[in-house]
Amino acid sequence: MNGTRHATPGSVIVVGSGPTGLLLAGDLATAGIPVTVVEKRPHRISNLSRAFVLHARTLEQLDARALADDLEAAGRPLDRLRLFGRLTVDLATLPSRFRHLLVLPQYEVEKALERRAVAAGVDFRYETETTGVRQDPAESGTGSGAEGVVAVDVRGPGGETETLRAAYVVGTDGMRSAVREAIGLPFPGRSVIRSVVLADVRLAEEPETLLTVNAVGDAFAFLAPFGDGYYRVIGWHRGRNVPDSEPLALDEVKEITRLALGRDFGMHEARWMSRFHSDERQAPAYRVGRVFLAGDAAHVHTPAGGQGMNTGLQDAANLSWKLAAVLHGHRGPELLDTYQAERHPVGRAVLRSSGGIVRLAMAKRPWTRALRAVLTTVLDHVGPARRRAAGHVTGVGFRYPAPRGAHRLTGTRVPDVALAGGGRLYEALRGGRFVLITPDAPDAPDAPAPVPQVDGAASGREDRLTVAHWASGRRTTVLVRPDGHVAWAADDADAARTGAALAEHVG
Repeated sequence: MNGTRHATPGSVIVVGSGPTGLLLAGDLATAGIPVTVVEKRPHRISNLSRAFVLHARTLEQLDARALADDLEAAGRPLDRLRLFGRLTVDLATLPSRFRHLLVLPQYEVEKALERRAVAAGVDFRYETETTGVRQDPAESGTGSGAEGVVAVDVRGPGGETETLRAAYVVGTDGMRSAVREAIGLPFPGRSVIRSVVLADVRLAEEPETLLTVNAVGDAFAFLAPFGDGYYRVIGWHRGRNVPDSEPLALDEVKEITRLALGRDFGMHEARWMSRFHSDERQAPAYRVGRVFLAGDAAHVHTPAGGQGMNTGLQDAANLSWKLAAVLHGHRGPELLDTYQAERHPVGRAVLRSSGGIVRLAMAKRPWTRALRAVLTTVLDHVGPARRRAAGHVTGVGFRYPAPRGAHRLTGTRVPDVALAGGGRLYEALRGGRFVLITPDAPDAPDAPAPVPQVDGAASGREDRLTVAHWASGRRTTVLVRPDGHVAWAADDADAARTGAALAEHVG
């Protein structure tokens, strides 16, 4: 059947059903926004994913969606990382409820996110390929969702064509994004590691550490458990640059592993092997009109530091509440401009840090080896530098830009602070709400706190705002966005100032 499906008012089309697309779609549907996910693959979650690590900031975002505890039970925590064979990064001191990284295959994360999205009512269209995205000049502006649409041309499993329409489209369709290509955005960058080998194998000898990674000479190797008796091996040898299509034998994987790790752990019974190349690329813009990019469609980088899936999930957490606020009419469309302003610099920083780790790990020239030795010494002995590095890798150290004259806390990430009455901030954030944390504890801590009424400014806001109180007696008033960052704060806020802040940020 060929035809056009008219847009549901205020709807969103998400292209791609990886972790980024699933979290975004689930958030929007939970907020009452009609969502269609278009995915060219069949409906199955592959175990061929490359991501194996959830960092602290991502776990906080999943906690705000009531998913973290179950994933924690399924994965295995690791509270320290070893880099360059001698540098230990201690995660036990992170300012987070999650003072570790979680070793868990990507497909387990996708299963949890898909269940949430299905329960929220997301419309999935599998085996459906996006062939075009069109915006007329009048449709590509930044007006509210009710004023314009984006047309998405798709081809279904039987070859039938159709045009879907929505207020906004988000491309989460990976490095070879059809959405990015359709809107004419370049993807500048380059391949930095060629002929990386991947294999899922059994091991006769169990590694001493949960994650095993090292680089020696021209060889690099990484081992991580699936939890089902198999291990994922990622390896690379500088002298073995062949096309991705070149056949791969287990002997080559074993040889690279022996060179990098000292032994091959008796690997055998490979159920899957492949090659790929690793690029460093970033789109110059994450938005063109009513079309957005997130995850690998917006940025790709080396696997070093395990930041790929994590950065994409954090993109989605930043964008979802903004789309929902604009589509519901609570905020003006200018709010959507902050997605580029906040997430593009983070993507650029991740490219630099992950690329730096790889280049230092594979250092060959004397001056790069000397630089690695100096960096290792600095991070081992200088606490602030070590904490900054851990904050960037785990995501808890990023803050968003704040307007001139804003409170010093504006844009910072808020850890999972205790609230009066026994609750936690990230529990209060569930459902996509803002949380206003005030100094004054209520008379009855177990009773819901009323929304401040200031000249009617908070009228009708009860479903978008939770009012809570510090358990610690802190005197600052803080308005926390649904993604856990500070929207507004004041040390001496009176009712009028608080009400004005709510009107500006919550709507």
